[in-house]
Amino acid sequence: PPYTHGVYVGSHFTEVANSDLVVLFGLNLSETRMSGGGQVEELRRALDKSKARVIIIDPRYTDSVITEHAEWLPIRPTTDAALVAGIAHTLITENLINEEQVNKYCVGYDRSTLPESAAPNASYKDYVLGTGEDGVEKTPEWAASITGLPATRIRQLAREMVAAKACYICQGWGPQRHANGEQTVRAIQTLPVLTGHFGLPGTNNGNWPYGTPYGVPSLPVGENPITTSIPCYLWTDAIQNPEKMTANTMGVKGAEKLKTGIKLIVNQAGNALLNQHGATNRTRKILADDTLCETIIVIENHMTPSAKYADILLPETSYLEAEDLVDSSYSAGSHNYMIALQRTIEPMWEVRSTYDICADIAGHLGLREQFTEGKTQAQWAELHYQQIREKRPYLPEWQVAKEMGVIDQRIATEKESIAFADFRADPQANPLKTPSGKIEVYSQALADLAQKWILPEGDRIPAVPEFCVVKESHLNKELTAKYPLQLSGFHTKGHTHSTYTNVLMLHEAVPDEVWINPIDASARQLSSGDLVHVFNDRGVVEIPCKVTQRILPGVVAMPQGAWTRLDSNGVDVGGCINTLTTHLTSPLAKGNPQHTNLVEIKRA
Repeated sequence: PPYTHGVYVGSHFTEVANSDLVVLFGLNLSETRMSGGGQVEELRRALDKSKARVIIIDPRYTDSVITEHAEWLPIRPTTDAALVAGIAHTLITENLINEEQVNKYCVGYDRSTLPESAAPNASYKDYVLGTGEDGVEKTPEWAASITGLPATRIRQLAREMVAAKACYICQGWGPQRHANGEQTVRAIQTLPVLTGHFGLPGTNNGNWPYGTPYGVPSLPVGENPITTSIPCYLWTDAIQNPEKMTANTMGVKGAEKLKTGIKLIVNQAGNALLNQHGATNRTRKILADDTLCETIIVIENHMTPSAKYADILLPETSYLEAEDLVDSSYSAGSHNYMIALQRTIEPMWEVRSTYDICADIAGHLGLREQFTEGKTQAQWAELHYQQIREKRPYLPEWQVAKEMGVIDQRIATEKESIAFADFRADPQANPLKTPSGKIEVYSQALADLAQKWILPEGDRIPAVPEFCVVKESHLNKELTAKYPLQLSGFHTKGHTHSTYTNVLMLHEAVPDEVWINPIDASARQLSSGDLVHVFNDRGVVEIPCKVTQRILPGVVAMPQGAWTRLDSNGVDVGGCINTLTTHLTSPLAKGNPQHTNLVEIKRA
């Protein structure tokens, strides 16, 4: 978002009530918002009102396709930007784009709005028409050969989107968690501009909409004297190879390079220390070597696979033992609220809250007063409530409010619900927070980064949202000869990420299985329920298979979140997908690439 829109924003799903067409890229609300509240309910109610047509673009026929009565367009993983280019080709060649309007709101769609420092043919239109640097015309036939979607359907989709009265274009988190995820995100963000569907009722800007928060204050954060930071996903590299962590190779900020590796980790309520991090066999070795990271402190309330690597394990309160004032989460959508948590039981045994643990650590460092400002966690909750009550005097006294559970709720206004409404109405008076104040289809900041950064072989940071071929894709004939199946993860109703994976009853209700198309299963003589080994150079996972037409041939999918557990042969019989996932980060954000994997499957 910083490079295209300046800041992250999206229209609420309530706006779908004003749409006649909804196009979702890899967005699977029925499983990622499976509680039935918040955003998933908003979308369903909005669709009940508008009866909009829904198209879902995804390698899997998800539960969302079923519940939202959608058309399924089965796309190859990592190829969304190619689909967008094929759509744009149709829009351009059939004169379906209002170019004057696009240039009013955009930089770099065509040559007329390119920055002076850009090459004369560096625009997105040049890229699509083949007059750009690569010389390849991005016809629907070209896109079809990459995405697996028919060229005719790509043309039809372009025409449908531009002809809609109000088309709501949105993407899920899955498409960005690939080795070329940044370009996928930027490509999808260009579609609302090219089709004119942004800043108006019933439209979106291509992003997943966050919710409008209620506005509960958070604890004060002091000044951190350390200004150096690293991309979150590279923490294992910062332990193992700190000398390789530089500003130009690994996105280090606030310093040219790291002076030392990470020697101490405090991990609170996070199974990403091992289980949810990529390439778990690699991560295991790094965590087990105490000549690297010398001390690992874990604050947790279950003995997760990550907690087993703690030198010091501190038991944390559950929500039944805690006092807090809670804001609605991003998944609540336009319905935002405030909840007072009260203890149901006193904390048992040696269980303590993270706040109390940190207050004691601060005490040992002579900083208790600075850290707590003389308040307990319960007193902070009361103070924050009083601060909100000053702005909303209709709220009851704290003594009454704290026993209510949900104290107050509100629904976002129409103004809060439409992304870019002010910008659409007057781009001069309401510029975006990009360098140009406009939507940057061509980003000079990215062009500069691409010149400055040293990237691994094959990685690219293009200034316009190009389709970038990734190493582990169906287009790599050398690697697919060995590992012919594209593997991605998905959210299952059996657990929330890795939470509740240890509840055996849920395994009965929703077993973890690897999905495989009947064509691929038949070639391997597999039937539903067979125990299989899914493997690549990074590891082997043992899991039952589910043979189903609900996944594209050549693609397999495995639930994420199962707890890793190795047998004596090093096979992950816990069924954790991260035994197979890569640690090769995306080029720009150095972000999570865990949906981009090639594997083979055989009977266990």
